[in-house]
Amino acid sequence: MNDDSAATSAPAVIQRVIFPEHGDPQSLPLYLDPEVWTFERSGDDAALQLARARGFSPDDQARYALRLTNNNGLSWLTGRRSLRLPPAATVSLASYFNAFPASYWAAWTSLESVRLRVRTAGAGHIIVFRSNARGVVQRVDGIEVSGDETSEFELPLESYLDGGWLWFDLIAGDESFELIQADWVAPDGASPRSTGTATVSITTLNRGDYCTKLLREIGDDAETSAVLDRVLVVDQGSQPIRENIGYAAAVTSLDGRLRLIEQRNLGGSGGFSRGMHETIQAGESEYIILLDDDVEIEAESLRRAVTFANWCRTPTIVGGHMLDMYDKSKLHAYAEGIKWSPFIWGPFTPSRHDFADSNLRQTPWLHRRYDVDYNGWWMSLIPVETLREIGLSLPVFIKWDDAEYALRARAHGYPTVSLPGAAVWHVSWVDKDDSHDWQAFFHARNRLVAALLHSPLKRGGQLWRANLAGDIKNLLTMDYYTVAMRHAAIRNVLEGPDQLHEDMVDRLPRLRALGKEFTESATLVRATEVPHFPAREVESVVSGRVETGPHGAKLGIWLSRRFLKHAFSNPAAPATERPLTHLPFQDARWFEVPMHDSVLISNAEGSGARWHLRNPKLFRTMLRDAVRLNLRYRSNWASLSARYRAALPEITSQQEWAKVFVDQD
Repeated sequence: MNDDSAATSAPAVIQRVIFPEHGDPQSLPLYLDPEVWTFERSGDDAALQLARARGFSPDDQARYALRLTNNNGLSWLTGRRSLRLPPAATVSLASYFNAFPASYWAAWTSLESVRLRVRTAGAGHIIVFRSNARGVVQRVDGIEVSGDETSEFELPLESYLDGGWLWFDLIAGDESFELIQADWVAPDGASPRSTGTATVSITTLNRGDYCTKLLREIGDDAETSAVLDRVLVVDQGSQPIRENIGYAAAVTSLDGRLRLIEQRNLGGSGGFSRGMHETIQAGESEYIILLDDDVEIEAESLRRAVTFANWCRTPTIVGGHMLDMYDKSKLHAYAEGIKWSPFIWGPFTPSRHDFADSNLRQTPWLHRRYDVDYNGWWMSLIPVETLREIGLSLPVFIKWDDAEYALRARAHGYPTVSLPGAAVWHVSWVDKDDSHDWQAFFHARNRLVAALLHSPLKRGGQLWRANLAGDIKNLLTMDYYTVAMRHAAIRNVLEGPDQLHEDMVDRLPRLRALGKEFTESATLVRATEVPHFPAREVESVVSGRVETGPHGAKLGIWLSRRFLKHAFSNPAAPATERPLTHLPFQDARWFEVPMHDSVLISNAEGSGARWHLRNPKLFRTMLRDAVRLNLRYRSNWASLSARYRAALPEITSQQEWAKVFVDQD
């Protein structure tokens, strides 16, 4: 690692070019692109579909990126900041972590230009490129170098309104060519709005191995540690992190910055609110950075978030993206927002993008600048000024706390930016489906609360219809426990906002107790115990077509038949005694499950299966309740919304949360 302290520790350095410390080959495409690519044109339907997914415009839909080489560049790395190219090799730094997101800096900060500073050894070329919002690549500058040289490029940020990145390529000559260090630097005379530092707050629950590793990743990066005042760990588990084998090493790496707080499990909102409260009380940081415990982090991301926040024209929430911990080159969450009519969160961009399959230069949609409504609290920097003005998290245990907070902050003039180049690797949702376990209560309750607080639409738009449709789907798929939780959620909302703090403390055990009353929740058949049923043909595999179920006039006929059967026809005796078939998770679609009376359905992670048994009495009762409850909050929307909005400042206040923390200590 090069020790050029004048270049790396100066406040003017706004983004360092960095490489993975231990050379993880799977994550390497996020740092550099050593491949040679071309673009092919094809009329093949699969190629067209792939091109559209990567964001090509209609005129270019037949173009798709084709990789011509298979270089991973792993052997080129010589340190955290350096690499050595073999003779005649080329590498592009057009990558997630090392390209400069020019459009975001141009849109949100006071920076009018940026200086690229590259120190090299040996003979070769440095070529600087930019892109526009459509992903069109243009050469900006280039230089031929030899020996030990430091090259600088002044790059204006005046033409990046809708999108665009900056990056550079290195091309070796007849001998090896070494990158010693590179930085994106603020121009002379430019100064940030603030020079603030941050406190990191991590909420953990029985994830000692994950959390202690995360703490070491933060503490082992000296440049990142320099912008951190404190690292708080709010431990809410029954397996204390202080007893974990890695805890001592974590304490050592953070060199006196670590503070451990132990409290009862108050969910993510309670843990993060404790971190917010303690950060305000300490009075030593301008920002708090919230992190999940089950993440790995590129430590430079923390430094970039603080630096970007300091340069923003106004105090701003700065969020990081989510990469997949178990498939590290895959981007899982990039830009997210609210669909206002059904009031549901979701991505503004394609999900599960693989940088190994299509890197930055080959993915036009990544070159647009995306404004967001919120950023997940897997990584989110919040100005302490914001905490003081609008309060702490909603007391909702888990789900929607991050989205609601961002919407509340925006209403007070604090925008949210999801910053490219700042990210964590998080356990993704690929093997999760928390919409059918106890978490379904919090999904439904907190979505409705957030809508009452922030929906601009009369009577909440189409939220009631979306909720009713969800209830019907779950009833037809014999998922009665989920419906029971969703109805409990509505009843809880109707009780009003004053009980949320109290409810947060004991709601989880009540939900788990409720699950014992339903076959599909109480009965888990382990993967090794799932019986073998007669083989069935999977049409989508055989034909290649993805079935979407009945629609149009056929949907009405289909629903009528299913309703009559599920409401009035009792299942035959064998069905009530044992499951009659098994559906894999991916085949258990809304139109397939209702065709069965008694079926095992695999869970998302593949560790077991739940027994779904048709129950006409429950179907009739819950269908009636679904209609009644959803219409009730819709008809009382104005008064209910007014109650929640009036109570919001108090229930999120530091004073109200402090009462809860006193009871837990």
